[in-house]
Amino acid sequence: MSQFFVDRVEIKIRGGNGGSGCVSFRREKFVPKGGPDGGDGGDGGSVIFEATRNEQSLIALRYMPHYEADNGQHGMGSQCHGKRGADIVVPVPVGTVIKEILPDGERRLLVDLDDIGQRFIAAKGGRGGRGNLRFVSSVNRAPRRSDPGTPGEEVELELELKIIAHIGLVGYPNAGKSTFLGATTNADPETGAYPFTTVTPHVGMVEYEDFARLMIADIPGLVLGAHRNVGLGHDFLRHIERTHALAYVLDMAGTDDRDPLQDLVDLQFELEAYQEGLSKRPAIIIANKMDEAGAAENLERLRAVASLDIYPVCAVLGQGTKDVLDAFRRLVPVKAV
Repeated sequence: MSQFFVDRVEIKIRGGNGGSGCVSFRREKFVPKGGPDGGDGGDGGSVIFEATRNEQSLIALRYMPHYEADNGQHGMGSQCHGKRGADIVVPVPVGTVIKEILPDGERRLLVDLDDIGQRFIAAKGGRGGRGNLRFVSSVNRAPRRSDPGTPGEEVELELELKIIAHIGLVGYPNAGKSTFLGATTNADPETGAYPFTTVTPHVGMVEYEDFARLMIADIPGLVLGAHRNVGLGHDFLRHIERTHALAYVLDMAGTDDRDPLQDLVDLQFELEAYQEGLSKRPAIIIANKMDEAGAAENLERLRAVASLDIYPVCAVLGQGTKDVLDAFRRLVPVKAV
């Protein structure tokens, strides 16, 4: 994975400790014994995760893998309660899955932050202790007892990002996914005439004339055996899980002695082997590189066997891309736009 895109991290977090209660007696003129006036300790702050569109990666957590909320302030005399410790709010990308790392190494799912603004308290702060004022009774008018604050929760977490997009571009390395994304959206992914130019997901937004917007994800190129974690494997496939629809990008010129028809079969097999039903999602075929030799013949072969709608394009020249974008609108439910 690129050092600029991080989609899995392990971190440690701790809620703040609760402040201790206070043992105190007021001193007043002509009241020799006074009375208890010890205040309660403040609660510790909590560590909270919040899903936001302002974050696209978990890279900040890789370089800062430990978070501690503030402790609660101790109670004081004159019935002064301690101040509550401040919470820490950690922003994470929408689509972040949070799991607790158990002592045996197993992972326990805690939450899936798949909505903008969704929050999750991952480590609660400790409760503040009671001051001696709380222990006054009819038989104990001057208690010298108070409670210590309780410690905050401390947990080790694994955070995993699964990109949420309306359309996922699926294809073999060098099929032209990044070129198509750059030609149709505001994204600027790296492109090149060699395999695995894209090793991290890229997301772009396309805006239509009626101001509807679609998010398109260019996922790293797939290879045979990806469902067994071969190549980029699961680093690729888990980002496809969240897409509403798929677009199979095929190299119709058969670069690197590939057969686009067999590529389609293999791509659908890998998706289904990774997650049952994944290959059955609404989809179209983007027949790319139609300007190159042999592409027209392969297109006719593909049309004879494919059950999906096929859209011939030359992404590098921007030809045919408008028809594809119109097809995306028909693929995605209205509520998702």
